[in-house]
This record gives sequence, C-alpha cells and structure tokens, in this order.
Amino acid sequence: MVGVTGSPGSLTALHRAAAEARVRDAELRVVLAWQSPGGELGSRNGLGSAALEECRAAAVERLREVLDTAFGAAKAGVTLAGLTVRGTAGAALVDTARDPEDLLVVGTGSRAPLRRLVRPSVARYCLVHAACPVLVVPPSPLQAELQSVHRRNVWRIPLDPRELAP
Repeated sequence: MVGVTGSPGSLTALHRAAAEARVRDAELRVVLAWQSPGGELGSRNGLGSAALEECRAAAVERLREVLDTAFGAAKAGVTLAGLTVRGTAGAALVDTARDPEDLLVVGTGSRAPLRRLVRPSVARYCLVHAACPVLVVPPSPLQAELQSVHRRNVWRIPLDPRELAP
C-alpha cells in the first residue's frame, strides 16, 4: 500500500512501492486521502452531500492523474487498486493498512522547517500508529537539486561556474 498526493516525493514513493509489489508478487493499493473544504469543521457546518460528492469525484480524478503521471502508457508491472479515503492523510493510511502483513510505503514529504510547523509529518504519524511495517522513502536526489535551483532563482543568487559538472 502506498499513499500519494501527486507531489514529486509521493511519485518516488509510488515507484518504490511498485517495485516492492513486483518483488512480492502482490497487488499495489494506491491511496489518496481527501478532506472536505474546511476539513472536518466544514462538514460539520452543513456542507451538502452534493458538495461532498464533488470533492470525492475530484479526489478520484486526482488519483487517476497521479497514476497517469507516474506510469503513463507504460504499465506499472503489478496489479493496481486505487482508493480514495476521506480523512487526514496519516489517519487514512493507517486505517487502510490494518493487516500486519501489509507494507505501507510513504514519502518523507517536505523537510523545510516552516512546512513542518504548519503541516505535521504523515510519515512520522504512520511510523507511530501503523499496525504493519512502514517503508519511508526519501526524496529523489534530483528533487533536492531542483529545489536548490528554485531557491537560487527566488533569491537571485548567481550561479558559480565551479558548481557545474564537467
């Protein structure tokens, strides 16, 4: 089982989960968690069933896009089962991966200090609460380089030619 959002880190985790499923000759369950606008508070304030159905449909479409982005025309090489679950990401993944025989694969997410304050770590939540083994996949080295270039561009830091590979 793997949790996805469509972020580069979750796509890395998805590819790792597909490789693990191929090795184990197992079905890969791909889970995308979603919440209603305003979170649980929004649903308590009388959000209609039509609006909730629209949110669920948007989550299903997002899951299709993630799978298409990850695998495109090439097949994953394993049987895929997509699942959208209403709730916070960590709780949805832990509730879905109840069997001790499951393997839950998650990405590490952002390591930026400000983001960690605003948004709790899904990987950490899963490690603490899951009833099955959890594999936490670090971001791709390419993603770290991309973020470094983005920061350099935002702060308008000139490129040092010595940093370029020969």
